[in-house]
Amino acid sequence: MLNLNAITLSATDDLVSQLTEETSTSVDMEQFIISTICSIVIGFLISGVYMFTHRKSGFEQSHAITIVALPVVVGTIIMLVGNTAQAFSLAGVFSLVRFRSGSIESSDICYIFFSVAAGLACGTGYVQYAFLFLVILGVVLIVMSQFNFGKPLTKHMTLKISIPENLNYLGLFDSTLDKYCTSWNLQRVKTTEFGSLFDLVFNVEVKNTADQKKFLDELRTLNGNLNITLVLNRKEDKIYA
Repeated sequence: MLNLNAITLSATDDLVSQLTEETSTSVDMEQFIISTICSIVIGFLISGVYMFTHRKSGFEQSHAITIVALPVVVGTIIMLVGNTAQAFSLAGVFSLVRFRSGSIESSDICYIFFSVAAGLACGTGYVQYAFLFLVILGVVLIVMSQFNFGKPLTKHMTLKISIPENLNYLGLFDSTLDKYCTSWNLQRVKTTEFGSLFDLVFNVEVKNTADQKKFLDELRTLNGNLNITLVLNRKEDKIYA
């Protein structure tokens, strides 16, 4: 049986050896310093756009730091390798290392590629185009964020209602749920407090125009004023600006 890890390591060693033999290690120091400084500035600006557009939904600090560092790392690789095509080949080998965080979202990936593209521009000497690219895409992202581009008409939430054991819950909340939600379904029923209470868990699509307080108040009149929880399905470990 072929050893996939051994083959991958061998291919990596061959590629690095080839790059070492075929590329010049001389890098103009002035160009390197200018490119690195510009990459850092662009990284901070991209990270600032990221934090501004995510100030309401929240963001992770590690993502903001990564966005700052990526243009510098990518630009340095491009300059040291000295050949854009070979640099892309080297990057292709190291792309076997994937993001393993289950919390990363598509918008975060967009900003990661944003940073990589800016780093490529700086590393190949097109610093002015990197700043132009930053301004154009940054403005587009900010405008889309301000105008809530692509925002859905509903919010996917989880509704948990506690009811006494002697209350028949079948059809009890249907009219209220239909009034404030576009769709809903009963996900789970379980007993609590040694069988004296039932917990009903619903998946609901709440209308953006719905008054959530009135929604909860109407539910409270039906469940005997017991506990009701309405949870937005988002991560809690975030920074909010």
